[in-house]
Parts: sequence; structure tokens; C-alpha cells
Amino acid sequence: MRARVSWTLVLAVFLAFPHFQRDRIEDMGFGEIFRIERMWVDSALIQALRSRWDAEATAFVFPWGHMIPSLEDVSWITGLRVYGKPVSGFTYPCYHDLAEQLLELPVERRSSLVPRVALQASLGLYEAGKSAGESEDEYLERLVRVSRRELASESGAEADMDLCRFLVLFLGRLLFATRGDAVHCRFLPLLEDLSEVGGYAWGAAFLAHQFDSLGSSEWQTSTSGFFPFLQVWAYLHLPALGRGDLTRPGLVPIARRWDSRRDSRNLGDQLERLQEAIDSYPYLDPYLGEGDEGQPWLVQAYPYFGRSVWLHALNLVLPLHLHLSQRSLSLQQSVVEFPVDVAGEIASLRALLYSAVQDREAAQRQTM
Repeated sequence: MRARVSWTLVLAVFLAFPHFQRDRIEDMGFGEIFRIERMWVDSALIQALRSRWDAEATAFVFPWGHMIPSLEDVSWITGLRVYGKPVSGFTYPCYHDLAEQLLELPVERRSSLVPRVALQASLGLYEAGKSAGESEDEYLERLVRVSRRELASESGAEADMDLCRFLVLFLGRLLFATRGDAVHCRFLPLLEDLSEVGGYAWGAAFLAHQFDSLGSSEWQTSTSGFFPFLQVWAYLHLPALGRGDLTRPGLVPIARRWDSRRDSRNLGDQLERLQEAIDSYPYLDPYLGEGDEGQPWLVQAYPYFGRSVWLHALNLVLPLHLHLSQRSLSLQQSVVEFPVDVAGEIASLRALLYSAVQDREAAQRQTM
């Protein structure tokens, strides 16, 4: 429920923005996310998928072999860009000064968390709770109205701050959300120059975040980040589970076509049925026959499909082992692997080392 509420809040601010701000968000490559219909979290499906995830292999393990969500899946399902500069760099123990500079919001010393209520209020969402008897559409419309009153209507420094605050909310509460009520601002250094934001491979970073989230306890009934991706991935590749409804065929990106199917049975009964069906042989190529018309993000992403690469999300660097699933499904590797991104890997390793040193020095100062 919390994930769906966060989605509504972020969508409300996007819709409240004047057209020039929405155009900037489109140019950054995030616009397709806001065309996806809000869907319900399928807790049983998420938990069933978690039970098959191998954190060491970064892959789902089934009796017939391995299967791995890929950059191709991210591109087709969400419309996020999987090409561009890697989302790599430093994370810091404290974002206080940068948050004051870019957001004019308080962040406690030795913290990477922005107060959620203060961040929402800065975007006009003072009373973000849903009223009794209020429908989902009425709730969204009310949030759009109140947010619009607070947002700058013309370009300038205030509009830049509005956009920066929105991106922190979008990245911290929706795309790279973590469990809990806080809003992290780890990506704030990448937002200092808003004209550069669209040059990053946010889709690849999102996939790394999904892998990391799946590696936590298999008893979790939700996943961090933008949950519709994993659900729609299962609808496409594991149709025997029967968890999604194809209600809007033909729309792009593909997540726009699907709704999550509501199941009134208790969680235990749902899981029992899913565990019986989840090992069925998958649908190998759900994108066969799909065209790329009206999907410019796909045209530039094609060279990245079918390759085993490193996925970067700041200090998080994880491998995409597509050769495992290709071997499991007896598929031939059809393209030459990427050359090793030496500069990117060195930068990520330096970031890990730098962050660890900072944490150690900060801890030492606290004990003195």
C-alpha cells in the first residue's frame, strides 16, 4: 500500500508541473514512467519470485535453469534508458550542505535522509493522506490541485529547485525506493547540473537496485524500487502464473498494457498455488514481433541487449550474467560481449573505497 501511495504522490507533482517542467522530465528519460497506470502490489507474486532468487548468481534459479531480468526487459517494460553514462560515483555519510544548497531542506548531520514530510510540503503536498470515502482518482486530483499552487510557473531558480526536489522524491520514493518511510538523497550529487541528468543510464542503475532488493530476505512481500517492473516481467515470462490482466494491448512501454489481478484468497493459499506453477517452463521471447515505433529509447538501447555487463548504481556494482540464462535455455550468444569498462569499474571501486574511508573517519570522530 505504501508503494502505491508513493506512486500517487510523485505522479501528482508531475501532473501539477507546468508544461515546460514536464518537458524537462521527458528529456531526462523519465516521462514514460508517468504514463503507466498505477497498479497494486502483488505481495504473493513478489514473495514467490524471491524464493527462487540466488543472490550469488544474481539470477532466478528454476528446475530447468536460470532466468534473469535484463536491460532489454527494463527498456521494453518501463521505457527507462539503459544507455548513457553509468550511474556511478561516491555516496557520503552526510548530505547536509548539498541538501541545503540544492533543496533548501534540512538533513541531519551524518545522514543521507531527507525528512519526508518537509520534502512533500516543499512541493505543496501538505496533507498527503487519503480522505475517507475518497476514490483513487479524486485523491489524485486533489493532490494535483494543492501541489500546483506551490510550484513555480515560470523558468528560473525557483523552478530549478522545484525540479530538483521532485527528482529526489521520484528517485528516493519510487524508482529507487527503499523500505521504510524515509527519502534518501544519495543521487543528489548527480542533480547539481540538471542538464546532465538525462545522460545517465538510469534504467541500468534501476536493474542493479532490483537485483540488490531481491537479495534480501525471501520472506519479504514487497520489493524496493518501482515494483510494476518485476510484476510485468513475470506476466510476460511466466504466464502460467496467471497474475496479470492484459487490459490495454498495444500501448507502450509494455507496462502500460497490464493491470495486476486482484486475488481475494489469503496470502498462504496464493503462495501455495504460485509455488506449484512457478517452475513451469518460461515464455522465451515475449518481445518477438514487437515493433519499436514511437519508442526512441529502444532504438538507442538495441546495442546493449543480450550482453553480460556490469550494472552501476553509485557504490552498488553488480554483474548481469546473461550467459547463465542463455546456457540454461540452450541459446547461442548472438553478439560480442562489451569490452570491459575499465574507467567505469575503477571509478566505482574508488567510490566504494572513498565511502568506506569516510564512514570510518566519521565513526572515529564520534568516539573521540
